[in-house]
Amino acid sequence: MKKNIAEIISVSNEIYDKGLVSGKAGNISARFGDVVAITPTLKSLSNLEEKDIVLVNMQGDVLTKGKPSSEVNMHLEIYKKRSDVNAIVHTHSPYATGFAFSDKKLKRLEGFGSIKTQYISSIEYEKPGTDELARSASEGLGNEDVLILKNHGVICVGDQLKEAMLLAVFVEETAKTQFITLMLNSVEDSD
Repeated sequence: MKKNIAEIISVSNEIYDKGLVSGKAGNISARFGDVVAITPTLKSLSNLEEKDIVLVNMQGDVLTKGKPSSEVNMHLEIYKKRSDVNAIVHTHSPYATGFAFSDKKLKRLEGFGSIKTQYISSIEYEKPGTDELARSASEGLGNEDVLILKNHGVICVGDQLKEAMLLAVFVEETAKTQFITLMLNSVEDSD
């Protein structure tokens, strides 16, 4: 378990350093059997220590010291519905979240597995930390690996934590590319 907690800290630092989260936003978790290790609430992902990672069971009972992320129920609902998911990365990355706050859909681009749908799925806004968000996000993911939370952020899931993190990075780069494309296409040609 110690190695797994070290990986959560490493991934937390990496997504913070890459600008996918800022301040005290975002959260990540990993499932190990019937136990979920999750980042704490109200603490920056930039400087977590082993003692900060909170262990909970699948019913949400806290097994260690500390207070889990306010989104713990969302993570647990996803794990309950998806036996193939063992890691969740929830970011507020600027470009992808910009799409979440706009009326534009984020296209799926080549470079991270097969493209089954033209656009990344999204769900309507639900207040963060609520049972409504937990239910809506777990249903909205269905069999997808990424979900846009309108007016909120992005959820990426995978079998392994690194896989979910790489997907979060890819989604942000995809959003950045599409944003640049939208801006370039809106510029009038002066010829």
